[in-house]
Amino acid sequence: MHVVIGGCGRVGSYLAYMLEREGHSVAVIDKDPESFENLWEGFSGRKVRGVVFDHDALIEAGIDRADAFASVTSGDNSNIVSARLAKEHFRVPRVITRIYDPRRAEIYRRLNIPTIASVAWAGHRMLSYLSHGELDSQYQFGNGEVDLVRLELPSQLTGRSAADLNVPMEVQVVCIVRGASAQMATQGTVFKGGDILYIAVARESQGKLERLLGLK
Repeated sequence: MHVVIGGCGRVGSYLAYMLEREGHSVAVIDKDPESFENLWEGFSGRKVRGVVFDHDALIEAGIDRADAFASVTSGDNSNIVSARLAKEHFRVPRVITRIYDPRRAEIYRRLNIPTIASVAWAGHRMLSYLSHGELDSQYQFGNGEVDLVRLELPSQLTGRSAADLNVPMEVQVVCIVRGASAQMATQGTVFKGGDILYIAVARESQGKLERLLGLK
Protein backbone atom coordinates (compact mmCIF):
# COMPACT_ATOMS: atom_id res chain seq x y z
CA MET A 1 0.00 0.00 0.00
CA HIS A 2 0.86 3.67 -0.15
CA VAL A 3 -0.01 5.25 3.20
CA VAL A 4 -0.13 8.94 4.07
CA ILE A 5 0.32 9.85 7.74
CA GLY A 6 -0.72 13.24 9.07
CA GLY A 7 1.54 14.09 12.01
CA CYS A 8 5.08 13.01 12.79
CA GLY A 9 5.06 12.85 16.57
CA ARG A 10 5.66 9.66 18.52
CA VAL A 11 2.60 7.87 17.16
CA GLY A 12 3.05 9.01 13.56
CA SER A 13 6.75 8.17 13.42
CA TYR A 14 6.18 4.76 15.03
CA LEU A 15 3.36 4.00 12.61
CA ALA A 16 5.59 5.01 9.68
CA TYR A 17 8.34 2.71 10.98
CA MET A 18 6.01 -0.29 11.32
CA LEU A 19 4.45 0.28 7.89
CA GLU A 20 7.83 0.50 6.17
CA ARG A 21 8.91 -2.69 7.92
CA GLU A 22 5.91 -4.40 6.32
CA GLY A 23 7.02 -3.17 2.90
CA HIS A 24 4.53 -0.34 2.34
CA SER A 25 5.44 3.07 0.93
CA VAL A 26 4.89 5.94 3.37
CA ALA A 27 4.59 9.72 3.24
CA VAL A 28 4.49 11.80 6.41
CA ILE A 29 3.10 15.34 6.70
CA ASP A 30 3.93 17.75 9.50
CA LYS A 31 4.09 21.55 9.79
CA ASP A 32 7.15 21.40 12.07
CA PRO A 33 10.30 20.33 10.18
CA GLU A 34 11.96 19.34 13.46
CA SER A 35 9.29 16.69 13.97
CA PHE A 36 10.88 14.61 11.19
CA GLU A 37 13.77 13.98 13.58
CA ASN A 38 11.41 11.46 15.22
CA LEU A 39 11.83 9.28 12.14
CA TRP A 40 14.62 6.72 12.16
CA GLU A 41 17.75 7.25 10.12
CA GLY A 42 16.79 4.71 7.48
CA PHE A 43 13.36 6.17 6.67
CA SER A 44 12.96 6.04 2.87
CA GLY A 45 9.51 7.58 2.52
CA ARG A 46 8.52 11.15 1.71
CA LYS A 47 8.61 13.96 4.26
CA VAL A 48 6.18 16.77 3.49
CA ARG A 49 6.28 20.02 5.40
CA GLY A 50 2.80 21.49 5.67
CA VAL A 51 -0.52 21.49 7.46
CA VAL A 52 -2.14 18.06 7.37
CA PHE A 53 -5.39 19.35 5.87
CA ASP A 54 -3.71 21.54 3.24
CA HIS A 55 -4.65 20.40 -0.27
CA ASP A 56 -1.19 20.94 -1.75
CA ALA A 57 0.55 19.14 1.10
CA LEU A 58 -1.78 16.18 0.72
CA ILE A 59 -1.19 16.05 -3.03
CA GLU A 60 2.59 16.21 -2.53
CA ALA A 61 2.29 13.28 -0.11
CA GLY A 62 0.49 11.24 -2.77
CA ILE A 63 -3.00 11.30 -1.27
CA ASP A 64 -4.52 10.93 -4.75
CA ARG A 65 -3.01 7.45 -5.05
CA ALA A 66 -3.06 6.50 -1.36
CA ASP A 67 -4.56 3.25 -0.16
CA ALA A 68 -4.80 4.51 3.42
CA PHE A 69 -4.60 7.71 5.48
CA ALA A 70 -4.04 8.14 9.22
CA SER A 71 -4.29 11.48 11.00
CA VAL A 72 -2.45 11.44 14.32
CA THR A 73 -1.52 15.05 15.08
CA SER A 74 -1.92 16.56 18.55
CA GLY A 75 -5.04 18.49 17.50
CA ASP A 76 -8.54 17.03 17.21
CA ASN A 77 -9.66 19.62 14.65
CA SER A 78 -6.68 19.02 12.37
CA ASN A 79 -7.18 15.28 12.61
CA ILE A 80 -10.85 15.23 11.75
CA VAL A 81 -10.66 17.85 8.96
CA SER A 82 -7.81 16.00 7.24
CA ALA A 83 -9.55 12.64 7.72
CA ARG A 84 -12.75 13.94 6.15
CA LEU A 85 -10.80 15.41 3.23
CA ALA A 86 -9.06 12.09 2.65
CA LYS A 87 -12.30 10.12 2.82
CA GLU A 88 -14.81 12.42 1.15
CA HIS A 89 -12.71 14.41 -1.36
CA PHE A 90 -9.84 12.10 -2.26
CA ARG A 91 -11.82 8.88 -1.75
CA VAL A 92 -9.04 7.11 0.13
CA PRO A 93 -10.29 3.55 0.86
CA ARG A 94 -9.01 3.33 4.44
CA VAL A 95 -9.06 6.34 6.74
CA ILE A 96 -8.53 6.42 10.50
CA THR A 97 -8.07 9.30 12.92
CA ARG A 98 -7.02 9.83 16.52
CA ILE A 99 -9.31 11.97 18.68
CA TYR A 100 -8.48 13.04 22.23
CA ASP A 101 -11.97 14.15 23.25
CA PRO A 102 -14.10 11.00 23.80
CA ARG A 103 -17.30 12.98 23.24
CA ARG A 104 -16.16 14.03 19.79
CA ALA A 105 -14.95 10.55 18.93
CA GLU A 106 -18.47 9.10 19.00
CA ILE A 107 -19.73 11.86 16.69
CA TYR A 108 -17.01 11.20 14.13
CA ARG A 109 -17.55 7.45 14.22
CA ARG A 110 -21.10 8.19 13.06
CA LEU A 111 -19.53 9.78 9.99
CA ASN A 112 -18.08 6.34 9.20
CA ILE A 113 -14.53 7.40 10.03
CA PRO A 114 -12.87 4.83 12.31
CA THR A 115 -11.67 6.72 15.37
CA ILE A 116 -9.21 5.95 18.14
CA ALA A 117 -10.08 7.95 21.26
CA SER A 118 -6.69 7.63 22.94
CA VAL A 119 -7.69 9.32 26.21
CA ALA A 120 -10.71 7.06 26.68
CA TRP A 121 -8.76 3.96 25.62
CA ALA A 122 -5.86 4.65 28.00
CA GLY A 123 -8.23 5.53 30.82
CA HIS A 124 -10.20 2.31 30.41
CA ARG A 125 -7.01 0.25 30.31
CA MET A 126 -5.74 1.78 33.54
CA LEU A 127 -9.11 1.47 35.26
CA SER A 128 -9.32 -2.18 34.26
CA TYR A 129 -5.85 -2.88 35.66
CA LEU A 130 -6.48 -1.04 38.92
CA SER A 131 -9.99 -2.32 39.60
CA HIS A 132 -9.91 -5.78 37.99
CA GLY A 133 -6.27 -6.80 38.08
CA GLU A 134 -7.02 -10.52 38.14
CA LEU A 135 -8.56 -10.32 34.67
CA ASP A 136 -5.64 -10.37 32.24
CA SER A 137 -6.75 -8.08 29.40
CA GLN A 138 -5.48 -9.32 26.04
CA TYR A 139 -7.36 -7.01 23.71
CA GLN A 140 -9.87 -4.19 23.87
CA PHE A 141 -12.48 -3.54 21.22
CA GLY A 142 -13.59 -0.07 20.18
CA ASN A 143 -12.40 2.33 22.83
CA GLY A 144 -12.44 -0.20 25.63
CA GLU A 145 -16.18 -0.93 25.76
CA VAL A 146 -15.47 -4.66 25.44
CA ASP A 147 -12.45 -6.51 26.84
CA LEU A 148 -11.04 -9.89 25.83
CA VAL A 149 -9.56 -11.37 29.00
CA ARG A 150 -7.44 -14.47 29.53
CA LEU A 151 -7.36 -16.52 32.71
CA GLU A 152 -6.66 -20.01 33.95
CA LEU A 153 -9.81 -21.83 34.98
CA PRO A 154 -10.42 -21.47 38.74
CA SER A 155 -10.46 -24.93 40.31
CA GLN A 156 -14.02 -24.51 41.61
CA LEU A 157 -15.33 -24.30 38.04
CA THR A 158 -13.94 -27.69 36.94
CA GLY A 159 -16.83 -29.72 35.56
CA ARG A 160 -19.03 -26.66 35.06
CA SER A 161 -20.03 -25.42 31.62
CA ALA A 162 -19.65 -22.20 29.68
CA ALA A 163 -23.36 -21.60 30.16
CA ASP A 164 -22.64 -20.98 33.85
CA LEU A 165 -20.54 -17.94 32.92
CA ASN A 166 -22.27 -16.57 29.84
CA VAL A 167 -24.53 -13.58 30.37
CA PRO A 168 -26.25 -12.19 27.24
CA MET A 169 -24.77 -8.86 26.12
CA GLU A 170 -22.33 -8.88 29.09
CA VAL A 171 -20.12 -11.97 29.30
CA GLN A 172 -19.26 -14.56 26.64
CA VAL A 173 -16.76 -17.42 26.84
CA VAL A 174 -15.17 -17.27 23.39
CA CYS A 175 -12.37 -19.81 23.32
CA ILE A 176 -10.74 -22.49 25.46
CA VAL A 177 -7.10 -23.53 25.19
CA ARG A 178 -6.65 -27.09 26.43
CA GLY A 179 -3.14 -28.45 26.28
CA ALA A 180 -1.66 -27.56 22.89
CA SER A 181 -4.97 -26.98 21.10
CA ALA A 182 -7.72 -24.38 21.12
CA GLN A 183 -11.42 -24.74 20.52
CA MET A 184 -14.34 -22.37 20.15
CA ALA A 185 -16.66 -22.49 23.14
CA THR A 186 -20.37 -23.28 23.04
CA GLN A 187 -22.99 -23.12 25.78
CA GLY A 188 -22.46 -26.82 26.45
CA THR A 189 -18.65 -26.78 26.59
CA VAL A 190 -17.55 -28.40 29.87
CA PHE A 191 -14.49 -27.02 31.63
CA LYS A 192 -11.56 -29.20 32.62
CA GLY A 193 -8.74 -28.48 35.07
CA GLY A 194 -5.91 -26.53 33.50
CA ASP A 195 -8.12 -24.92 30.81
CA ILE A 196 -7.20 -21.42 29.72
CA LEU A 197 -10.30 -19.33 29.06
CA TYR A 198 -10.65 -16.36 26.73
CA ILE A 199 -13.73 -14.37 27.68
CA ALA A 200 -15.28 -11.28 26.10
CA VAL A 201 -16.73 -9.00 28.76
CA ALA A 202 -18.43 -5.62 28.63
CA ARG A 203 -16.50 -2.96 30.54
CA GLU A 204 -19.25 -2.40 33.10
CA SER A 205 -19.65 -6.16 33.66
CA GLN A 206 -16.10 -6.98 34.76
CA GLY A 207 -17.13 -7.08 38.41
CA LYS A 208 -19.94 -9.48 37.56
CA LEU A 209 -17.48 -11.76 35.74
CA GLU A 210 -15.20 -11.78 38.77
CA ARG A 211 -18.12 -12.86 40.96
CA LEU A 212 -19.12 -15.60 38.49
CA LEU A 213 -15.53 -16.86 38.52
CA GLY A 214 -15.45 -16.81 42.31
CA LEU A 215 -12.66 -14.22 42.34
CA LYS A 216 -14.76 -11.87 44.49
